[in-house]
Parts: sequence; structure tokens; C-alpha cells
Amino acid sequence: MSKKLSEIPENKSSEKSIDIVRRGMVSRYRAEKRFRLYGIFSVIVTILFLGVLFVGIGSKGFSAFQQTYVRLEVYLDPEPFESLESSVDYPGLIKNALRSEFPEVKSRRDKKELYQLVSSGASFQLRDLVRENSRVIGKTISIWVPADDDVDMYLKGHFTGNSDGAGRLSENQLGWIQKWVAEKRVEKRFNKAFFINGDSREPEQAGILGALTGSILTIGLTVLFSFPIGVATAVYLEEFAPKNRWIDFVEVNINNLAAVPSIVFGLLGLAVFINFFNFPRSSSLVGGLVLSLMTMPTIIIAGRASIQSVPPSIREAALGIGASPMQTVLQHVLPLALPGILTGTIIGMARALGETAPLLMIGMVAFIVDIPHGVTDPATVLPVQVYLWADSPERAFTERTSAAIMVLLAFLVAMNSVAVWLRHKMEKKSSG
Repeated sequence: MSKKLSEIPENKSSEKSIDIVRRGMVSRYRAEKRFRLYGIFSVIVTILFLGVLFVGIGSKGFSAFQQTYVRLEVYLDPEPFESLESSVDYPGLIKNALRSEFPEVKSRRDKKELYQLVSSGASFQLRDLVRENSRVIGKTISIWVPADDDVDMYLKGHFTGNSDGAGRLSENQLGWIQKWVAEKRVEKRFNKAFFINGDSREPEQAGILGALTGSILTIGLTVLFSFPIGVATAVYLEEFAPKNRWIDFVEVNINNLAAVPSIVFGLLGLAVFINFFNFPRSSSLVGGLVLSLMTMPTIIIAGRASIQSVPPSIREAALGIGASPMQTVLQHVLPLALPGILTGTIIGMARALGETAPLLMIGMVAFIVDIPHGVTDPATVLPVQVYLWADSPERAFTERTSAAIMVLLAFLVAMNSVAVWLRHKMEKKSSG
């Protein structure tokens, strides 16, 4: 009987322990469930904010891919063409066509408002047409010319009248536009000029080709300079560098450089590459060198981490069959570490593509009209172009700013997609 009484507290204590463990497991399961819900909620909120961002940019910039054109009947009087072709007054021919459309316009003020309905680039378009086909001289031709930016914005529905347009269009101009619309002399067409022109003071003539070309040249030089040097530095520090204070000092400074503000690299490029080496200002060459200095620490750090992740057995097996240390690194270690190195390169290039501060310091904020044909030509990049257009007072530059952001994001996605494809290809090759 005494034995049974002594066993009762032990049974009760064991039951209490089980209950405590069970209650603890239930609370832990609930905590894990809440944690998963928090994670799902965070992902949903992130996607929601990205969706709002992309929808906002797309809704503002999608209309920039269309441009309003006006059809004019232009008479090419042969008399001015009998002298030097360069003396032909093409803007005057456009003005004559507008006056013939509205013969009731007599006053100087009304004529000025009438001329403002079409883009100033209409005369250049007419000149190019005559140079391509001289047989049109002496005839009346129909030509579609781009409308002025205010007319374009009005017909796209961004404002409805003089009050909404903040006085940009007068009552007479609105009446003339409505007459064109009634006569079906107005069309919205794909804005090809946005993709084939450089920058311009006139929104309807402004394009991104110059900035896009500058971005491609700058990022190409950045990859060319930073990737091989960064990988070589990572290999040396991990595989061949002796362990001493000098190497420790170098490693600490590489880690510190990864956190330095980007504008500091712009100041360094201004002092060294432009003022000391006299490289051309506002060029893709200097921009590529500056961005290379900025992205190289990221590539080195990612490269070292990837090399460290390679199992030591790979090195030991290669050395065991007679491979030299250099052969071991180049033929065995580096191919296995290359996918991780490419990941660091993707991060560095994505950061470089969106940078503006270091490029502003070396003059790439300049107004560039011509398309760069080489790395030493004056150039700008897409983020700087977005910055310039966002600061412009014309209403039409608002939609072109959003459209340029869309092109920048598409360029970033395309560049990263190529890098991710290369990384996956390297991973399959190393695992096979």
C-alpha cells in the first residue's frame, strides 16, 4: 500500500509535465502560424505597393507613346527653291499653310496663337521631305506634322479647357482645334520620335535615344572594368594573399568602400579622371570609370563569399591529382563560385544603372541633343534624363518622365534577365 501511495505523486507530476509540454507546443504552433501569416501579409502589402507604383507610373506615362499629328496642305512655291536650298524659309511655308487654313486670322496676336498650334519641328520635317523627294516642289502636298505639346495634352484629355489648362490655350485656339477635329485633320499616332530622337526643349520632339545609348555605353564600360578586376581581387584575397596586417587593412577598406555614399565617387572621378587625366567631361568613359569604382567593392565582397562557399574537398581533390594552385582555382573553384559572383554583379549593375549623383558631378547632367556615337562623346543616362524632365515646367514633360521611367525599368529587367540566365547556365554547368 505504501508503494502505491508513493507512486501517485509521480504519476501526477508526469501528467503535469505532459500537459505543460502540450500547452507549450500548442502556443509554439500558434506563434509559427502567426509568423507565417505576418510573412504572407508583408508579401501582399509589398506587392500591393509595387502594383500601385507601377499603375501610377503606367497611367501617367502610357499616353506619351502616342503623339497628336495635324494634317496641313502646304504649297511649295518653286521660286524660293531656284536659289540656294539653304535659303528656303521652311517655317514660313508652314505659317502660310496655317494662314490658308484660317484666312479670317488677321491680327498679329491671333497669327502668333495660330502658329503655336503646331510644333516648331514641323519645318524640319518639311525640309527633310523636300530633300528626299524634290519632285514635290511646285505642288501642294499634304503633310502630317506634330502638334504643339499643349494641343497634344488637350486632345489626350489631360485638361478640358482654358481654365484647366492654366491659360495655355486661348478660346480662339480651342476653336481652331475643334475645327480640325471636325474635319478629321487630327490623328493620334505612335510616338516614334520618343524612341529615335535625343533630348529637346520641346516636349513633342524630345526622345530617349541619346540617354538610352549613353546608359548602354556607360553600363557596358562599368561591366568591362569592374567585373574582371573585382573577380581577380576576390580570387587573390581568398586564395593567394598572405595573412598579414596589410591584407587585413585592404579587406577593411574594401568593406568600408561598399558603404561610401555614391556622390563621393563622383567627386573622386571629377578630381582624378577629369581634372588630372583630362578625360572628356560628360562622357560615357568617365561615367563607366566612376560607376566601376562604386560597384567594384560589391563584386569583390560577393566574390569572396562565393569562393568561401566552395567545399575544401574540391581543392584537396584537385591538388591531390597533381593540379597546380592556379589550375585548381581557375578550373575547379572559380567555375563553382561563378554563379554567386554573377549574383553580386547583378546587384552592383542594378545599383549603377539607377545612380544619378556621381554622374551629376562629372557633368552628365548637361543638355545633350545629339546621339553619342562613342565612349568619348558627350552623353547622358536615363536616370539623369528623368531628373531633367521632372524639373521641366512644361506639362507634357510629366508624361514623358513617367514613360522614361517605364523604359528604364524595362531596360533594368532585360539586363537582369540576361544576367540571371547566365547564372542559371553556369549553375547547371557546374552541377553537371
